Amino acid sequence: MKKSIFKFFTIAMLSLAIVSCKNSAEEAKTTEAAEATEAQVTSTKYIANPAETTIEWAGYKPTGQHNGTIQLDSGVFTVNNGQIESGTFIIDMASLKDNDGSARLEGHLKSADFFDVEKHPNAAFEVTGFEEVDGKMMLSGNLKLKEKENNVTFPVTLSEDGDTFTVTSDMFTIDRSKWNVKYGSKSFFDNLGDKFINDDIELKITVKAKKS
Repeated sequence: MKKSIFKFFTIAMLSLAIVSCKNSAEEAKTTEAAEATEAQVTSTKYIANPAETTIEWAGYKPTGQHNGTIQLDSGVFTVNNGQIESGTFIIDMASLKDNDGSARLEGHLKSADFFDVEKHPNAAFEVTGFEEVDGKMMLSGNLKLKEKENNVTFPVTLSEDGDTFTVTSDMFTIDRSKWNVKYGSKSFFDNLGDKFINDDIELKITVKAKKS
């Protein structure tokens, strides 16, 4: 009996730890698409280096999680008085990789069930704002996935070293259901039991760029 109770509490604590870890990243504030910002004459232009830029993702389901990467295709942004002023970034969805090397998972994520890469080979992020909120620098932009576009806001850190400018996001999440990515989502389907896949996708982005 004591062993059963101990086993129960051990499983409960492990489950709590997993849930706590999964919820550690805050969801990006998500609203309707907004008007993009424009560069001023006094701005400094930077060109992103895709080879030195990283986009890390994580997805969750009751039986575990998957992690991987997506590559930046191109990006350009401007900086004025140490703040991001404008910018456009194109993401190569066909480059989506699973860290465990599962070709089956990669194929499924690229299929019409998820991101439909054949019809929508690129995602895009266009800067709409940048401001300091409670001591954190918050970057806002229109994120377009598939045919849907929403505005997201998340915290970033900026650093400058000579002609190199680095933008590093905190880890944050987006709710895929807001971009109509429906497969296995409780937001669209009932009676999934433990076969559901969480709507939250965790992201961490580091963009390295050179002064143009």
